[in-house]
Amino acid sequence: MNIVGLGWLGTRTSNAAALADFYLHVLGLRPTHTEPGFWVFTLPSGYNVEVFDETYAGKEHFATGPVGGFAVRDLAGAVAELRAAGVELVGEAGPTWQHFRGPDGNVYELVEAQP
Repeated sequence: MNIVGLGWLGTRTSNAAALADFYLHVLGLRPTHTEPGFWVFTLPSGYNVEVFDETYAGKEHFATGPVGGFAVRDLAGAVAELRAAGVELVGEAGPTWQHFRGPDGNVYELVEAQP
């Protein structure tokens, strides 16, 4: 597997609005999408940092802390390598990502690298 960088970071928290405000006003991240309970900030690299309120549907598996996404050039190949290694895949793959559980019990993700 060829990891080329950190390609995504997501946090599900009961303090989502405060975290989004911190990302915007303290870290100076650029918001590119907001909806109730969900904020997306796009980094200069083109990768995203996302904040989810704990009530936002579909992210319940983000229960162990922030989820980091490792960027790979060949997502399908990297997912096949995880399967071959017996790694637990979490949920269905998205168009550009696949979550998995590490040996520490935390959820991580592979994300398709930006061109």
